[in-house]
Amino acid sequence: MTVLAVAAQHQTVLVLMDLAGIFVFAISGALVAVRKQLDVFGCLVLAGATGLGGGWIRDVLIGAAPPETLTDWRYLTVPLAAGLLTFAFHPAVGRAERVVNVFDAFGLALFCVTGALKALDYGLGPLPAALLGMITGIGGGMVRDLLAGRIPIVLRGELYAIPALAGAAVAVLAERLDQPWWVIAPAGAGVCLSWRLLALWRNWQAPLPAGPASV
Repeated sequence: MTVLAVAAQHQTVLVLMDLAGIFVFAISGALVAVRKQLDVFGCLVLAGATGLGGGWIRDVLIGAAPPETLTDWRYLTVPLAAGLLTFAFHPAVGRAERVVNVFDAFGLALFCVTGALKALDYGLGPLPAALLGMITGIGGGMVRDLLAGRIPIVLRGELYAIPALAGAAVAVLAERLDQPWWVIAPAGAGVCLSWRLLALWRNWQAPLPAGPASV
């Protein structure tokens, strides 16, 4: 296989991972909108912010302007479709929230890898790339929660950002060791996904302050 063919295949995989992550994140954003009793426009706004927010933040920070999500129709269509589906069938989607949480973990795992790899493609070093991978994964959820008027879940003890950072770091390390994409993606995503699912299953929390809060 030629170098150009490998590069094209690598890009296709990253786009598919991005779109899959956007879809599941957009569902979680739309569910928050429904529970906040927002109208269909509000549902679409939160779906889009959740699905695309992390990528927008990453692209602005690395100078990838305009963000790819604004130049490729697929990136805008996917969160709109997810938002409309959730708005129309929210009772069924809400009952399957545990399943949605699992899909959200998959989205986090996909985004932390694609964010880190894109940062590397733009010439960033290993540490900044890992941090941007984490931001890609958690950024949309933070924007969603701020728009919905609540403290972002990543700041309330949820083991969410730490698994994303770990997965991004593994992806960066594998890339620096010149591993192929079919090793990099499962390695980084697998670390993030396993940690996040274990946290959901065992109810693990990030360390919180001991004792009552002082005023």
